[in-house]
Amino acid sequence: MPVSKIAFLFPGQGAQSVGMGQALAESLPAARELYDRAGEILGFDLAKLCFEGPAESLDSTIYSQPALFVTSLAAVEALRAESPEVVLSCEAAAGLSLGEYPALVFAGVLDFEDGLRLVQLRGAAMQEAADAVPSGMVSILGLERVQVQAVVDQARGADVLEIANMLCPGNIVISGSNAACERAAELAEKSGAMKAIPLAVAGAFHTRIMEPALSRLSAGLAKVKMHDPKIPVVSNVDAQPHSNPEEIRALLVKQVVNPVRWEDSMRYLLDGGFQQYYEVGPGRVLRGLLRRIDRNATCQSVMG
Repeated sequence: MPVSKIAFLFPGQGAQSVGMGQALAESLPAARELYDRAGEILGFDLAKLCFEGPAESLDSTIYSQPALFVTSLAAVEALRAESPEVVLSCEAAAGLSLGEYPALVFAGVLDFEDGLRLVQLRGAAMQEAADAVPSGMVSILGLERVQVQAVVDQARGADVLEIANMLCPGNIVISGSNAACERAAELAEKSGAMKAIPLAVAGAFHTRIMEPALSRLSAGLAKVKMHDPKIPVVSNVDAQPHSNPEEIRALLVKQVVNPVRWEDSMRYLLDGGFQQYYEVGPGRVLRGLLRRIDRNATCQSVMG
């Protein structure tokens, strides 16, 4: 039997929890070093925030993005220590929204310090854009993409309301102004959705409400050196890998205001013969989504 191809999946915002990475940092010097380096670069004790909280701070976009970035790369080090052959055999990567940044570091496109500074800048710029407009996100469960689009079109009115994350069949996240999100949640349930769940996020990510963040992120990205990827990294924007660093740079800017095409990204990898996945970072969200997309694919959680 041919050996199934391996891909790494990096989680996005929302996967954070107090205590994440602590066991890794205590048992693995390479993981501890990442937290220590991050603290020096960021100017605050990231390890303490990840390991001890408080949760309100860790959940803030400004802190959760760098915290997840570093913890996901610490998980890579754990896997490298336990199963070096798995890391060496990995042939592709994808990351959910923020997760695309540690995926690009793993693929050699960005170095750790540049990636971390970009993530810090991205989190701050997105938080600022969110603070300017009362907005949020709602997870719609049990409707297909075309049905969710119909709900969005009907509920939008004069407000901003867009599909933000296409995660897996029957799990789509919409994003927009608070009033429009409330109308859409009510309408979705009337249209047969199993649930419409408001998400605990700072604002309407992956919509045009985030446009004020673009100039700052673009300026930050313009300053960093990017290398050709050693392995393909599937972009959230078009569910395709890109080898040209300038294309990757442009897509990372677009990613903030475009929907995350996670289901399409997974189908791209599955169609390419990838059947063995590792969720490299906290939580098991990506593992659950993959099971909804293809029950035959296996996905191991590196951090449990």
